[in-house]
Amino acid sequence: MALHAQQFFDDVLELPHYQYAIVGDALYAAPQPNSVLRLRIDFASTIRHGEYDGLRLRVIHPEQGVLDTAILRFADHGTFARRDAARDLVPGRDGYAVIRDWHPHSSQPPWHGADGTGLRTAIEQYTHFWFPPLAVSRPAARPVTQPTRLTGASPRSR
Repeated sequence: MALHAQQFFDDVLELPHYQYAIVGDALYAAPQPNSVLRLRIDFASTIRHGEYDGLRLRVIHPEQGVLDTAILRFADHGTFARRDAARDLVPGRDGYAVIRDWHPHSSQPPWHGADGTGLRTAIEQYTHFWFPPLAVSRPAARPVTQPTRLTGASPRSR
C-alpha cells in the first residue's frame, strides 16, 4: 500500500484503543469492550486523487450505520508543521499539510516527518465522547457507626 497505513496508525498515532485492525487504508477499532459501536479512521481525501489532508473518523453502529463523522485536518493539528517549515511551505501553498501517494517507489512513506501528538489528542477526545470510560466499581460503603463516648471525669469535676 502506498500510504503505509499500518505504520502510520502504529508509529505516528500510537492509539491506545482496546482492540483494532487495519484493513486496507482504514483502522477499525473497538475502543470499549462489549460495545456494539466501532470507530473507523481513514485518510480524508482532497479534490486531487491520491492526496490527503487529514483523517476521517466515523462512529459505526452495526444496524444503524454511521452515527457520526468528524474530519481532523493535518493543518489544524500541526501534524506536518516541522516538515513544511523545512520546505518553506506556508498555508495556502500547494503541498502544505498534505500527504500524497503519487510516488509508490519512494524510500520514505508519504507521511514521513509527521508529528501525531495533536491528532492523537483530538482522536482521544472524540473517542471519550462516544466511548466514555467504563465506571469503576467501588466497594460498598461501610455503615456509619456512632462515635463512642469517653467516660471519665469532666474538667469541671476536678
